[in-house]
Amino acid sequence: MSETLRLFADYRQLHLFDQDSEANIEEAWTNSIERVQFSAIGDAAVVVTTTNTDVLVDVETLGQPPDEDADHYDHVVEGSLHVPSGRLVVMGGTDYAPDATRFDVRPGWVRIRVSKSYLAAAEASDEHSDEDETTIERVRLQIWPGEDQPTLVLRQWPRSEAQ
Repeated sequence: MSETLRLFADYRQLHLFDQDSEANIEEAWTNSIERVQFSAIGDAAVVVTTTNTDVLVDVETLGQPPDEDADHYDHVVEGSLHVPSGRLVVMGGTDYAPDATRFDVRPGWVRIRVSKSYLAAAEASDEHSDEDETTIERVRLQIWPGEDQPTLVLRQWPRSEAQ
C-alpha cells in the first residue's frame, strides 16, 4: 500500500508511533538526532525535516525489505519501531493525534527506511519551500516487518549548518 500525505513539519519534525503509544516523544531527541535525522524510542519515533513547513510524505507498507536505492536520495536512514497494535500513526509534529492518518502493519517490530529528497532546494527556499513542487521536501517512509535492530544511516546528507 502506498499513500502520499502533506504534513506540516512543525518544529522540523514528523512523528511516527503505535496508536496505543504512551511514549514521551521528547525522549527521542538525542545528541545525534540532527545528524541521523531519525530517532526511535520503542513504539515512537521522530523524523527530523530540513524545514519548518509542509512536506510531502510518501508512506509505503511492504511485506519485505525494499530494494536498495539510496543513491537516488539525499539522506537515507533505517531504524526499528515497535507497533504492537498493528496501527502506525504518521503525523506532523503538532498535529492532533486522534485525527492523524493510520496505517495497518503487521503487529510487532517493523523496520522503517526514511529516504529524503529535495533537501538543498527546501533549505534554500526555507519558509517558502512548500510553495513549489521543485523545492518542497519529500520524505519516503518504507515500512516492513522486521526485528529490533540498530539505526543505520545509509546515506548522509551534509547540512549547511554546523552540527
